[in-house]
Amino acid sequence: MAEQTISVESVGTETWDELRTVFGERGDASGCWCQWFKVTGAQFHELSRERKAELLHMSVDAGSPGVIARLGGEPVGWAAVEPFSAYPALRRSPITKRQPGDPEDPWAVTCFVVRIDHRNRGIARALLAGAVDHAAERGAEVVEGYPVDPGVRPSLSAAERYHGTVSLFASRGFEVVRRPSATRAVMRLLVGS
Repeated sequence: MAEQTISVESVGTETWDELRTVFGERGDASGCWCQWFKVTGAQFHELSRERKAELLHMSVDAGSPGVIARLGGEPVGWAAVEPFSAYPALRRSPITKRQPGDPEDPWAVTCFVVRIDHRNRGIARALLAGAVDHAAERGAEVVEGYPVDPGVRPSLSAAERYHGTVSLFASRGFEVVRRPSATRAVMRLLVGS
């Protein structure tokens, strides 16, 4: 059987139905719709799944808040990437709060969704590369990620790995700039000239 090609592109209105396929109707992604970093914790828990989906849909219609991956033409993954300022919760989090010397508004890769039946095929790597390209095409000079480190705690569940992993970001050239906790890192890649 021939190996299928992974393609990645920025999301837009025309990809909404494919994005809905990626998020699905069960599991963690279907309950979040990448709204965790967009609203307060209390608001997140008050919002219905449907409202969270509507908020992402509005974001997709207003611009392009991330990238979608296809494997052999089938939608299989998503990565959220926007300027840090688009994610109010990042500014409040002790993990991601700006420190002296940090760039004020880097682009941030906040989460990955890969459909469960397509994991371990390089989709997340392709999504990260696409997210970096997406940000660079929109003028980003710096891209950050806030991954987990299963090397420190191998018991991290798939749900806890939605930030991506340290090894994933390192494979794309990101460097650790600090470790705010034993299992989390802030990683950065310079992409601008």
